Amino acid sequence: MKTQTVSNGIVTLTKEGEKAIKNSPLYNEGLRPTTTAEHSWTSYNFASLWIGMSICLPTYAMAAGLISLGMNWWQAILTIILGNCIVLIPILLNSHAGTKFGIPYPVFARLWFGSKGAHIPAVARGLIGAGWFGINCWFGGAAIDTLLMSMTGWANVPGHLWISFFAFWLLNVWVAYRGPEAIKKMEAWAAPVLIIMSLALLVWALTKAGGWGPMLSAPSKFTTNAEFLKVFFPALTGAIAFWATMALNIPDFCRYAKSQKAQIIGQTSSLPTTMGFFSFIGVAVASATVVIYGEALWDPAAVLAKFSPFAIFLGTIGIILATLTTNVAANIVAPARAVENLAPRRFSYEAGAIIAGVVSLLMQPWYILDNFGNYIFLWLGTYGALLGPIDGIAIADYWLVRKRRIHLTELYKTNGIYAYKTGLNGRAIWAMLIGIAIPFISKYIPGLTIIWDNAWTVGLLISLVIYAWMMKNDASILSANEYEKITANNKQTIAS
Repeated sequence: MKTQTVSNGIVTLTKEGEKAIKNSPLYNEGLRPTTTAEHSWTSYNFASLWIGMSICLPTYAMAAGLISLGMNWWQAILTIILGNCIVLIPILLNSHAGTKFGIPYPVFARLWFGSKGAHIPAVARGLIGAGWFGINCWFGGAAIDTLLMSMTGWANVPGHLWISFFAFWLLNVWVAYRGPEAIKKMEAWAAPVLIIMSLALLVWALTKAGGWGPMLSAPSKFTTNAEFLKVFFPALTGAIAFWATMALNIPDFCRYAKSQKAQIIGQTSSLPTTMGFFSFIGVAVASATVVIYGEALWDPAAVLAKFSPFAIFLGTIGIILATLTTNVAANIVAPARAVENLAPRRFSYEAGAIIAGVVSLLMQPWYILDNFGNYIFLWLGTYGALLGPIDGIAIADYWLVRKRRIHLTELYKTNGIYAYKTGLNGRAIWAMLIGIAIPFISKYIPGLTIIWDNAWTVGLLISLVIYAWMMKNDASILSANEYEKITANNKQTIAS
């Protein structure tokens, strides 16, 4: 029976396929494959998504953190651009599955971990997303608090920082609650606004500091290559880990892509360029403040607080917009979908968004941001070591093991071919644990710490190889003939 059809490289369910999964306990409206009409996101939508997510306070802070660790401006920017070019590879590889089959991340994870085991990578990604959600709310709330204090008597209000934080947190949860389509619309108009505001800040710094020379003249603190590399590798892992979360759950957005070409062009043209561009602005503006004010101001809100009341007002709107566009897209969709996947018939996306918001508070973002060491090494480095192996398993399963052939209706069956008898794919669990354990153990062995410093990359490659080898003869793999038997081809179909 033909349960799915392919047209222009996009696979959707036939009417028979829809009937087959409608009553499944693993099905609900948020987790089902998207329809042909829902594949409407263009290259601009994906470019605006990444521009909106990349222009944010954590990007600014990461660049500042690398400078504080001893890098000069071009070493910091190149580290960030290189990290983003590397993480773009798994982003595009996992995007293909979301675009072709229209499935969200938790359903994609059922392929490799099983119908029950999918909760492991989904919840892992969800918890990290919730942590980032809290971090961005803390960044945004603290920035708004700084700006309010510069304009009014806000500093005299008891607990003013916490009030700003919780008010901003509520705003983020409310916007996230409205769903992915609302996110698409917001990103589309916010992206050009954020670019203009960022350029305005750069022009101000350039004018006030008297040119590029005084702004970017600070030398690197490293006197030898060995000293530089000791910081470079963990910093590179931090730059990769910054978007390692999206490398996993990018199918949550690419399931709406109009075509593979649309998502590839949109993402490739915007992620490394925007991260490099806004990181450069962060470094340039902070360097300019040394010339202008005699000290480095790494907090953009502290810089804005020195402006006129009208400029402060515009800056506050910019910070709210920059944080919202990042938070609701990058950090709430994945945890909301993870909650939804725990009990599809009980939880909706909206309920998941609220629960994720509450979890973000329990993760205490104020502690993570207590210093740059916590931020870059503890937070970014540690979760990068966790997500690298999961990324490796996802890539190996879709590209090497299954060769891009998926039986959609089986993803929604508790006893289907992707249930792996017990609902858990033990080989995926072993591949993940080994990919995590080797870098972690290397952290404590003299001479092998470089493996830990590159934990995301090493873990990804280890788990990819182990999983592909263990799964090479699995019964759930569809042959080309089996795939053709369940897939109807339209006349317009092109290679996918």
